[in-house]
Amino acid sequence: MHHVRSFPDFATHYYRADRRPFQSLSDLPDTDAEDVLACLESGSRRRFGPAYMALRRYTEAVAREAYVAVGGQPVRQSPHYFVLGESDWFASLYDEPRTVRIPLAELPPTATSFTWTDSITALGLGRHFDIPQPSERWKQQIYRLDQLAVSTATTKHEDQIPAQNDYQFRLLDHYIEIQLWSDEPIRGWT
Repeated sequence: MHHVRSFPDFATHYYRADRRPFQSLSDLPDTDAEDVLACLESGSRRRFGPAYMALRRYTEAVAREAYVAVGGQPVRQSPHYFVLGESDWFASLYDEPRTVRIPLAELPPTATSFTWTDSITALGLGRHFDIPQPSERWKQQIYRLDQLAVSTATTKHEDQIPAQNDYQFRLLDHYIEIQLWSDEPIRGWT
């Protein structure tokens, strides 16, 4: 079911109960990141695969460049990830999810972007892995956070949580992803 809805005024960062929030794989050297990925796959329904880090690093570089092109001023090389509001689907990826909620008003507009789906999906970078890109052109780009308030786009309502099996091969349009390109608003949690 598609419908226009008002947007939540907060963003949620999901993380595993046995980890601290805002620990970014992209901040680690490749060898360390691969070790952490192996640990993360146990106790969760997330599937990363052997090419995940290369795809993630590439996506973050493309997203950063695209964000700068629309007027963003990222501080970090890679973002911290949130969803707009809440996502039962995203939370269900973890056995014991924990959350950090931050009001959108506390996120710096010059260092916060969003995509209408997962950024890998939105930017079409998963096509080589059979991950489809949204067909709607407006879902194929990165936006500044201040563009969210003026948007009139529709989003998919999450009445039912889609199955987790093989989710990585389906269109990830179950949430709006928020990318925070600064450490400043989260210093109290890191």
